[in-house]
Order: sequence, then C-alpha cells, then structure tokens
Amino acid sequence: DMKLSLRQLEIFAAIARTENVSRAAARLSLSQSAASSALVELERQFDCPLFDRIGKSLRLNGVGRTLLPKADALLAQAGAIENLLAGGSLPPLALGATLTIGNYLAPALLAAYTRQHPGAGITLQVANTAAIVARLLRFDCDLALIEGETQHPDLLVSPWQQDELVIFSAPDHPLAQLVAAGPAELAGQDWILREPGSGTRAGFDRQVARHLSEVRVRLELEHTEAIKQAVAAGMGLGCLSRHALSDALTAGRLRAIPTPALSLTRPFYLVRHRQRPDNAAIRHFLALCGGEADTAAS
Repeated sequence: DMKLSLRQLEIFAAIARTENVSRAAARLSLSQSAASSALVELERQFDCPLFDRIGKSLRLNGVGRTLLPKADALLAQAGAIENLLAGGSLPPLALGATLTIGNYLAPALLAAYTRQHPGAGITLQVANTAAIVARLLRFDCDLALIEGETQHPDLLVSPWQQDELVIFSAPDHPLAQLVAAGPAELAGQDWILREPGSGTRAGFDRQVARHLSEVRVRLELEHTEAIKQAVAAGMGLGCLSRHALSDALTAGRLRAIPTPALSLTRPFYLVRHRQRPDNAAIRHFLALCGGEADTAAS
C-alpha cells in the first residue's frame, strides 16, 4: 500500500512556498495544527526531514528542494484527472507576463481565452523578466510571455513574436528634429531607462548602449508610463517597445527618433517549466498564442 497521500504533498508544497505553516494552512483552508500534523507525519513516515527549522520559518533542505518540482508535477496531473472526471472543464491557468506584454498585449489574449472558454479561471501576474522567471522556477506560473532572454536549463523557451524597441524624446528635444540619429548623436544624452532585470533594459544594453561611447542614466524606473512622463517632461531620452508608445506617438506627446544605424528588433518569448506537464488549459492558451503569433507576423 502507498504510504503517501496527495493531500500531504499539497500541504508540503504550500509550506515550501510560504516557508510558514500558518500561512500555508490559511491558503489551504486548514487549521494550523492540521497542516503541521500532516507535515510531521510525512517526515515521520519516511524518517526524512524536508525542511530546516529556522525560528518560525521552514526552509527547504536538499531533499525538500528535489521533492518540490516532482510534487508540483504530480499535483498538476491529479488536478487534470479531477477535471476530466468532473466533465472536462478547464483547470485554472496561471499566466505570467513581463511589463510591456502584460500591459499592452496580454489583455487581448486573456479576453480571447475567456470568450472561447467562459467560466475558465485565468490569472495574470505582471513583473519584470527576472521576477517572472523566478516565479516559473517556483511553479507559481503555468507559462509566461517574456521580453528578456533566459538561459535557465529547467525552462523551455520558444520565440513568440517580434517586437521593436524605439528611442524617443519630448517633441521639443534637439534630437527630435533630426532625420536620423546615430551613436555619435545619442552618446552623452541623458537617459530614462527601465531597471536592470527587465527585458527592455537588457535589449537597450545589448542593442544601443554598447554602440555608444557614453551612457548617462539619469533615472531608472520600473514602469513604462513613468518613463514616458519623465521623457515628455524633457528629462532625457527613453527606449521602450513600440507597443508601449503607440498612443503617445500618435497623439504627438512623444517623438520617435529614427535610428537606422541600430538594429532594434527583438523577439518576445513563450516560456514553460520542463517538469510541468501540459494540461488542457495550457494547450488551449498555447494554441491561442500561435494564432496571435501568426497574426503578428503577417
């Protein structure tokens, strides 16, 4: 007979996420004593501690870190079986997106998904590339759409669609009057940029900064709208996705600076964890993304 129960694994995974028994119990609508007893029983059954106790915190030890992705994969499969037996309704989908995609592209995808699957649960977490990659690795997201590159061996990364970075200024900035600006004109300007860890910043560093003799970063801001406001106020140049700028460029609040000497295209990526099995919700969303990618390319 199998000693292990799915409920024990669910409680273990929740405690691993929160590093605290009472918070894990609240997340699972259990009493603290029930959650604590389940963990103690799991460790006692196999005579195998899974956490290091540090004050009131529990930190995964080596065995616990190895167990967590396997437990997550098994729980995901159990959830898929439950949904199948319950009549095939889609399991909830946890989507991650970086800021440009989350603010300007993902809402249309979410709307299309909910139109096709009324009543299906879907949540969207928006953060910079580094934070979204960390959430994927913790199994807090089922899949993510990101702007930055990641080389992590546990993640499956596939190109989704092409984007274009745009260097822009206030309409009355001296460079806004030029037919084209190259590295000589851009060097020595003040810049208002995204923070390190963002895909947009990585794109700027790789595709713009390395061609300039000097880069003066006046401000680093975590939000595209704040960058647009600072640039419109004349504080310096910015570099963001064309998706984030289209309204302001059309309205004339900002001016795109042509930079034919620089290649500013970049891919957006679709990322999944290798150990997370695809369920019906993930497959439906991937199909939707394929349609979006084809539309964007045409």
